[in-house]
Amino acid sequence: MSKLGKFFKGGGSSKSRAAPSPQEALARLRETEEMLGKKQEYLENRIQREIALAKKHGTQNKRAALQALKRKKRFEKQLTQIDGTLSTIEFQREALENSHTNTEVLRNMGFAAKAMKSVHENMDLNKIDDLMQEITEQQDIAQEISEAFSQRVGYGDDFDEDELMAELEELEQEELNKKMTNIRLPNVPSSSLPAQPDRKPGMSSTARRSRAASSRRAEEEDDDIKQLAAWAT
Repeated sequence: MSKLGKFFKGGGSSKSRAAPSPQEALARLRETEEMLGKKQEYLENRIQREIALAKKHGTQNKRAALQALKRKKRFEKQLTQIDGTLSTIEFQREALENSHTNTEVLRNMGFAAKAMKSVHENMDLNKIDDLMQEITEQQDIAQEISEAFSQRVGYGDDFDEDELMAELEELEQEELNKKMTNIRLPNVPSSSLPAQPDRKPGMSSTARRSRAASSRRAEEEDDDIKQLAAWAT
C-alpha cells in the first residue's frame, strides 16, 4: 500500500467525523482553485523572468544562462501539473454541483409528491364522478331554459294571408282617395273665349296661303300695266 493510500485510510478511519455537506465541499474546491490559480500566475511570471535572464547572459555567461533555462523547465513542469490538477478539480466541482442540484430537485419533487398525496387523500373518485354528472345535468337544464326563453311565443297567429292582403289594398285605396281630394284644381275663367273666324270646310291652310299669294301677284301686275299706260300717253 502506498503512503498516499495509507494517509487517506488513516485520515478516514475515524467514524465520529461527519461527512461534509455539499456546500462545504464546494467552498473548499473553490478555495483550492483560487490558490492554484495564484500559483499558476506566479510560475508564469518566474518562467518569463528566467527566459529574460537566459537572454541576458547569452554566450557571455553560458553557465548562468543554462541554469536559468533549467529553472524555466522546472517551472514549466510545475505549471503543467497545476493545469492538470485544476482540470481535475474543476471536473469534480461540476460533478458535485450537479449531484447537489439533483439532490435538491429530488427532495423538492418528493415534497411536492407528499403534498399531492395529502390533497388526494381528501378526494373520492366516486364523489368526483357524481359531481361532474350533476354539473352536466345542470348545464343541460340551463341550456333548455335558454332555448325556451328564446323561442317566439305566438297568440292567434293563424290568419288568412289573402284576407290580410285585401285589407291592405283597401287601406292603400283609402289613403290614395284622401290624397286625391286634397289636390286643388286650377280656377276656370268666367269670361268667354274669343270667337274664331269661320273657315270654309274642305279648304286646308296650305290652299288658303296659295290663293292669297296669287291675288297679290295679280294686283301687282295690274299696277304695272297702269304705270305703263300712263307713261305711253
